[in-house]
Amino acid sequence: MVKQTAGRDQLGGFAPKFAELNDDVLFGEIWSREGALSLKMRSILTVSALVSKGLIDSSFHYHLLSARENGVTKGEMAEILTHLAFYAGWPNAWAAFRAAVKVYGDGDGADGGLFGLGEPNEAYARYFTGNSYLNSLTGPGDGLFLANVTFEPGCRNNWHIHRAKSGGGQILLCTNGRGWYQAWGQEARPLLPGSVVVIPAGVKHWHGAARDSWFSHVALEAPGESCSNEWCEPVDDEQYGKLD
Repeated sequence: MVKQTAGRDQLGGFAPKFAELNDDVLFGEIWSREGALSLKMRSILTVSALVSKGLIDSSFHYHLLSARENGVTKGEMAEILTHLAFYAGWPNAWAAFRAAVKVYGDGDGADGGLFGLGEPNEAYARYFTGNSYLNSLTGPGDGLFLANVTFEPGCRNNWHIHRAKSGGGQILLCTNGRGWYQAWGQEARPLLPGSVVVIPAGVKHWHGAARDSWFSHVALEAPGESCSNEWCEPVDDEQYGKLD
């Protein structure tokens, strides 16, 4: 959870105690208790409470952004607001939907997002579970290879290792949708637009889309000596299926 400073930034001089309670207690203690409730569930509860009270203001926009960052998908948000409409009121739901469309957008990510879908990734299809797409952003003579990779929902690549005598590795700049990255021996890490993953050479890992979301990232191949990829086994279906 990112340390919150909005209370002190906006009300620190006028209402310092309120600012302290907002930043240190509400966001510093309550929101940080992920062992009791996940950030995703806290976002759902907060959005539901604000819609029920008709508080569709700048704070609601902030909590929609937080909900997206905490893993509430576009489809889930649409279903949440549809459900709330019957309990919180139709006008409140309409206002909430207008705000949600601005945050989540109309697209589902099937267009490849910011850098476009490209072509089916047929050359590497045997190393992927599901369909992926590749849009090369630089050419062989440009010195640094950049490509936009898009994964359909549920698609992920096999475990693999970037080998290099020196340097090497890969950097992922996540641009669209929701996905996962996992290094061998570590917990899977959720990926959202703005996430950056630095993968050193020699680290066994995989990355791909969440089960219910398209996902795109720009892959940057770090310069190095004698660089190559070692492709390994597919990601276990049962373990992948447990990722939320």
